Amino acid sequence: MVPEFGLDVPLAVAVWLVPQGSAVIEGDRVVQLVAGGVTIDLEAPVTGRLAACLVEEDEPVATGTVLAEFVAEPEMRGGS
Repeated sequence: MVPEFGLDVPLAVAVWLVPQGSAVIEGDRVVQLVAGGVTIDLEAPVTGRLAACLVEEDEPVATGTVLAEFVAEPEMRGGS
């Protein structure tokens, strides 16, 4: 979900850093947002898989927008 950044410029998804279906570790960077000249990295909230990217690259987003769905797999270890 897009958090509140307190910026007065529009936000958009710049690039997905992890392909849909990929394994992620909580804290991995998964998507970059752009706001004016500022790039913001958002991290995986859980260890598991990026099940679905719900917003396309270059698509505008607002605070509270759900960007992706994750499936938690807590037994996963790094090195996927």
